[in-house]
Amino acid sequence: MYAIVEIQGQQFKAEAGKFLYVHFLGEQVKEGETVEFDRVLLAEADGAVKVGAPTVEGAKVVCEVAQSLVKGEKVIVFKKKRRKGYRRKNGHRQYFTKVVIKEVVA
Repeated sequence: MYAIVEIQGQQFKAEAGKFLYVHFLGEQVKEGETVEFDRVLLAEADGAVKVGAPTVEGAKVVCEVAQSLVKGEKVIVFKKKRRKGYRRKNGHRQYFTKVVIKEVVA
């Protein structure tokens, strides 16, 4: 059983027991807490596929927060204009929240 769920504007394939790295959910979410996502766009159970318009009624994904703050890999942004003496180097690390999917209810 799996589901396609929308979490903070991004779509993820959710299966029980798998880990997801979602955009940072905020300081109010602590490790070990249970979080439910109800914007399920598609749900599959035993070969029967339910497609929502736009969401599947009564379906949700129950997750537990494994790590509330995880830093992603560093991305270097480098801008240069040749022969003008213009160079800018900037780095960025995105914050994520690691969640483990407990169950998919469809």
